[in-house]
Amino acid sequence: MAAQLIREWSGIQQFPTATQTKLLELLGKLKEENVSTVTILVMGKGGVGKSSTVNSLLGERVAAVSAFQSEAMRPIICSRARAGFTLNIIDTPGLVEGGFVNEHALEIIKRFLLNKTIDILLYVDRLDGYRVDNLDRQVIKAITDSFGKGIWQRGLVVLTHAQLSPPDGLSYDEFFSRRSEALLKVVRLGGQIRRQELEARPVPFVLVENSGRCNTNDIGEKILPNGTAWLPELVKTITEVVLNGSKPILVDQKLIEGPDPNSKGRFLIPFILAFQYFLVVKPIKGAIKGDIARESKPLWELRDLGLAKRQF
Repeated sequence: MAAQLIREWSGIQQFPTATQTKLLELLGKLKEENVSTVTILVMGKGGVGKSSTVNSLLGERVAAVSAFQSEAMRPIICSRARAGFTLNIIDTPGLVEGGFVNEHALEIIKRFLLNKTIDILLYVDRLDGYRVDNLDRQVIKAITDSFGKGIWQRGLVVLTHAQLSPPDGLSYDEFFSRRSEALLKVVRLGGQIRRQELEARPVPFVLVENSGRCNTNDIGEKILPNGTAWLPELVKTITEVVLNGSKPILVDQKLIEGPDPNSKGRFLIPFILAFQYFLVVKPIKGAIKGDIARESKPLWELRDLGLAKRQF
């Protein structure tokens, strides 16, 4: 990150005073735990609101957002500093093209992240997506294969377009619960996470509404239909994940290239050789010696050994 231009986080001043106060309190909590830098990786399918969420989080337009243009094929990183704390956010292109996982985009992202440490993964999707399918699972699996299943210990799911009216017969909270449960199942399967692991360290969900038409409360904070001021809630959840005791993800060359197939299982070689010697080779040698000992010797050999009587 040293080569990255770090600018003052002036966008925070665009937030209502109450939001600024909450954010600075959360940043102070991180500094109390000796965390002075947090790097956030934002990933997901295209058109789900990744770039809009980056802009909302920073309080300034740093990532291009357009409904009529394809996403840039290269990630961008934005670094902002405030009161001795540095926030790095990495926005990435969508991971789906033509109904399939875009392996080329994924490779570009991994190369871009080389030698960087990821503190948080924001996996972005839409709240108003009414179903999940195998493509969702494939996207989760692609992320897991690229960065390891440990990325989900540092992950949280962001659901955008959260200012919606649920289908008839469902309350807002019930609709959110059903949507998050469906996505959590996909994360568990695609992320190769055992149920017990997920129960011990759940993947949190946060609702986001990036639209300028988002409702506000009496003190000017953007709120969801359930009354939650979503921006402080997002930063609060990020803080909790950073401090949950799991390890950040270092994207090194080994992680990018994957395990060396020639070294796979190399540590088992001494055990395999020992197994072959004691359970295969040694018994065979013993059996051969036994057969030799029991074998009837020809008369000429016995005569040479002085064990046979001479025939006259």
